Amino acid sequence: MLWAKTKVVQGVVGVLAVALLVGLSACQTGASGPSGAAPAAGLSANAADVAKARSLTPDDVSAALKTYVPGGKYDDYYMFASGGQSGQVFVFGLPSMRLLKTIAVFTPESWQGYGQGEEDTMKILDEGKFKNNPILWGDTHHPALSETNGQYDGQYLFINDKANGRIAVIDLRDFRTKQIVKNPVMINNHGGAFVTPNTDYIIDPSQYAVPLDFQYAPISEYKEKYRGLITYWKFDRQKGRIDPAQSFAIEVPPYWQDLCDAGKLVSDGWAFCGSFNSEMATGGIEEGKPPFESGTAQRDMDYLHVMNWKKAEEVVKAGKAQTINGMKVIRLPTAVSEGILYLAPEPKSPHGSDVTPKGDYIVVGGKLDPHVTIFSFKKMQDAIAKQSFDRDSFGVPVFKFNEVMEAQVELGLGPLHTVFDDQGYAYTSLFLDSGVVKWSLGAPYRTEGGWKRVEHIPTQYNLGHLTAVEGDTVSPGGKFVVALNKWSVDRFLPVGPLHPQNLQLIDITGSKMQVLYDAPVGVGEPHYAQIIKAERLKPWKVYPETGWNARAQAKDPNATTAGKEKIERRGKTVEIWMRAMRSNFNPERITVKKGDHVIWHITSIERTEDATHGFALPGYNINLSIDPGETVTFEFDVTESGVFTYYCTEFCSALHLEMAGYFMVEP
Repeated sequence: MLWAKTKVVQGVVGVLAVALLVGLSACQTGASGPSGAAPAAGLSANAADVAKARSLTPDDVSAALKTYVPGGKYDDYYMFASGGQSGQVFVFGLPSMRLLKTIAVFTPESWQGYGQGEEDTMKILDEGKFKNNPILWGDTHHPALSETNGQYDGQYLFINDKANGRIAVIDLRDFRTKQIVKNPVMINNHGGAFVTPNTDYIIDPSQYAVPLDFQYAPISEYKEKYRGLITYWKFDRQKGRIDPAQSFAIEVPPYWQDLCDAGKLVSDGWAFCGSFNSEMATGGIEEGKPPFESGTAQRDMDYLHVMNWKKAEEVVKAGKAQTINGMKVIRLPTAVSEGILYLAPEPKSPHGSDVTPKGDYIVVGGKLDPHVTIFSFKKMQDAIAKQSFDRDSFGVPVFKFNEVMEAQVELGLGPLHTVFDDQGYAYTSLFLDSGVVKWSLGAPYRTEGGWKRVEHIPTQYNLGHLTAVEGDTVSPGGKFVVALNKWSVDRFLPVGPLHPQNLQLIDITGSKMQVLYDAPVGVGEPHYAQIIKAERLKPWKVYPETGWNARAQAKDPNATTAGKEKIERRGKTVEIWMRAMRSNFNPERITVKKGDHVIWHITSIERTEDATHGFALPGYNINLSIDPGETVTFEFDVTESGVFTYYCTEFCSALHLEMAGYFMVEP
C-alpha cells in the first residue's frame, strides 16, 4: 500500500516538475499563459512566481520536486547514519532527508530518558564499561543492517564505537538499543560493524595495534608484542543478542586494520579487511622521528586481509583457539597454518574494501593512489590452490599482486569508499577531489565499457564515505547516493566555528548525476550510513501489550494495571507501582524517609499511538520516557530530605501541566 501511494506521489511530482519547469522557463523568457494565471496545466501561477522571486533555476526546482515529501506522506527509504562523536545513530527519511530520530546508543540522551535512571538503559550502558571505568560516550562510525541471504532484512542494526572497541545491537521493532559489548581483548576498533550474509557474525576489526589483553609493552617492542585483531561476534537472532561465548577473533599482524566487508554469494564464508601502516611505524614526532602521517605512507603497497571465516569457525570448534579474557583467539601461527589468513598487496594507504554485489570482486580505494584496484576472488582461490605466494615477515602468505588483481581504474585524488547500483555501476568517494565518481564494472555486470571512469560530480566538501540505496547488498536498489561530507564551510548559515556536517543527496537515475539536497547535521559527524527500503521494516507504533519491558521485549513482571497501583514498605525499602495515563500519575503523593531505598515502577497504560509520557524527578537525576504500553523501573537511595515535585515531561494533553505529583522526604 505504501509502495502504491509512493508511486502515485511520484507520478504527481513528475507532472508538477515538468509543468513547473515549463512555467519557470516561461517566466524567464517573459512569456505567460493565455489567462496570465496558469502557465501550464495543473500548475498554479503562484508556483512559478515563487520560483522566480527566489531566483530558483530549473535545476533547483527539479531537485526540490524530487525530494519534497508532503506532510502526512512517508518517505520511501530509511537511512541509518552513524552519529560520530555524539555516540548515537541518526535515522533519516529519503528522499526528503528529514531527520526522523536519534537512537540513543553509547551516550545518555534526555529525550529518550536513556541512561538517566531507568534501570534497563543504565544496565545497557554499564555493559559497555572498560573494566571498572564507566564509558558514557562513543564515536560511532559504521552502522550495519542485518541481512538474510545477503539482503537487508530490516530486523536489527549494529553500530561500532571506534574509540572504545564496542559494538551495540539495536532492535528495529522499536528502534532502541538492546545490548553493548566491549571487546575484552582490544581497546579500539574501526572497520566494523559489517555482517556476514545471514548475520551469523558481525565483523569487528581493531584499528591501532596494541598488546593483546590490555598488557603493557614498550613501543620499542612493537613488532614482537603489538598485534591487530579481527573479531567475529556471533549473533543469536532468536534472542536478538550477541553471544560472546560463541564469538571468536583472529590475531593479525600489527598493521593498522581498517574497513572490512563480508564476502557474499561466491565468496560467502570469506571476509576482506583493508589495512595501512604496513611499515609498522611507531611515531615519535616529539623525538624528531617521522610522524605517523608520513611514517605510515612510505611503502607503495599495504595489505588487504583475506580471511576464511568459515574455516576459522571450524578451527575454534576444534579447540585450536586460545582463550584471552574470555574471548577465543586464533593466534597468528594457527591462522597461517590452518589456511585462514592471506594478504594481498593493495595501493596505498587504503580505506575501503568493498565486495561487489555478486561477491566476485573486492574494490579497494587507496587514499594516496588515484586508482581503485579491483581484486578477483576467483584469482585468489586459484593462487591458494597453486600455493602461489610470497610471505610477509610474520609468515603470512601474500598473494602476488598481478596474479589476483583484475583491473585498476583511475578516478582522481583520494578514493576512499565504493558502493554499487543496480545497473552495473560503482560510485567511489574522493576525499581530496571532493566528489563522487561513477565508473563501470566489468563483466558480468556490464558486457562492454567495463572498468572505466564515467562521470565525476563535485560535492561540498571533502567527502568521506558515501552510501547508496541497498548498495552493500546482493541486489542494490539504485536511485540515490548520499555523500557524507566532512566540511560544509559556506553551505549554511554560520553557527559559530563548529560547523554542521553536510549530507548531500544525489540522484543517480539520469544520464548525469545531480545533487538534490544539502542536509546539515549539527549533532555529530556521520561517518557512514546504510539505506534500506522502508517496506522492509515493520516497526511497532505501540508496544504489543500494556506492561511491556522494552529490553526483554516481553511482558514486565512489575507491570501495573489500573486499580492495582500501590506503595509497599519493607523495612527501609519502599517499592512503588505507579500507573501513568493522560493526565495523571497514580499515586500522586508519595512519602518516604531520608535513608530509605526506593524502587519505582511506572507503567503507561496508554494504547494510543504517540501518547508518550515523560517522568522527571529533580534532585535525583531521574528522567524517563515512557512509551505507550511500556513499564520502566528505577531505584535510588533517598539521600536528601525535603519536598520534590515530579511531572510529565512530554506535552501529552491539554492538562499536561497537571500531570504531576509530590515526592515528600521526611528527615
